[in-house]
Amino acid sequence: MRLSVLLSIMALAAAAACGAEEAAAPQPDKVVFMAGFKPQANLPFVAAYVAQEEGFFEEQGLEVDILHSSKGQHLQLLMAGDVDFTTAAAASVLKRRSDPEIPIVALALFGQRGQQAYAALRRSGIESLDDWEGRTFGYKISIPPDYLAMLEAAGVDRSTIKEVNAGFDPRVLTEGKVDVLAVFKSNEPYIVRNLPDSSFDLDIWDPADFGVPTMGLTYITRQDIVDGRPNLVERFLKATLKGIEYVIGHPEEAMDTIMKYAPEEDRAHMQFMLDAELADAVSPLTDQNGIGWMTESQWRELYEHLVEFEAIQRPFDFRAAFETRSLEAVYEGNELLWP
Repeated sequence: MRLSVLLSIMALAAAAACGAEEAAAPQPDKVVFMAGFKPQANLPFVAAYVAQEEGFFEEQGLEVDILHSSKGQHLQLLMAGDVDFTTAAAASVLKRRSDPEIPIVALALFGQRGQQAYAALRRSGIESLDDWEGRTFGYKISIPPDYLAMLEAAGVDRSTIKEVNAGFDPRVLTEGKVDVLAVFKSNEPYIVRNLPDSSFDLDIWDPADFGVPTMGLTYITRQDIVDGRPNLVERFLKATLKGIEYVIGHPEEAMDTIMKYAPEEDRAHMQFMLDAELADAVSPLTDQNGIGWMTESQWRELYEHLVEFEAIQRPFDFRAAFETRSLEAVYEGNELLWP
């Protein structure tokens, strides 16, 4: 056999083998992640942005479509099967799981402390909770149970406080329409402090500092995904938790990624938000077990707090609202198992 013919046969055989390998290569699992708000530097959003841009999703065999909830439709789309993973505050998860028994499950906890705090202008002379008496308090949608718990813990006479639905514009505080305002810690203090009048400095009260059980944002999915596709859940968590490791180790690059997804936002504002959420994401619990960790005792305390202050109308088994098997599968001690 001529050498040229032999080489041609070998080349064809190699091409056939290569084609067979390509045909046999597993296809990535397609996943839809919807962040629970507009593009910004909330930590669980950033974890997904970085996992996408740094190839962590790809390394876990995932093809992820990242969407954002513009009108609060993320939970509805999750239950309809159009979204696989989204975000929600832990208290909201408990309320939704309770009534009307929506089968959502929290997978990881990104806020070891809750998102909400209470703010007053420093120039107002309000220095302690006692000074809230006789003042006007502004809340967003309904009276927060952690506000009630704080008043009770400090022995404040609630009957002396005027409580008003103040909406979502923090300027009600600077305009004197309210004296104390419920705020999102990682967002509204920055907005108020950076209004044109530079005299707007704030005092902040965090419910956790008063012994009130609080928890922040979580990743959630449906019960059927937890039960039927546990490996998918683990790979999604691995990639996003790897994203947080990258954020901590490469802060400037992480900010560049955030601005790619949120180009209309102010970079300094996004930095403030990210720093605040990273600070709330760590605790002795996460030092020992890893970012995102959560325990039954945390959920029990939050559940009992919500029941006590009638934020949950129908008692239920709170353990149905979360699962830790996936976290346990992706961590060894506090080390993320990679890949």
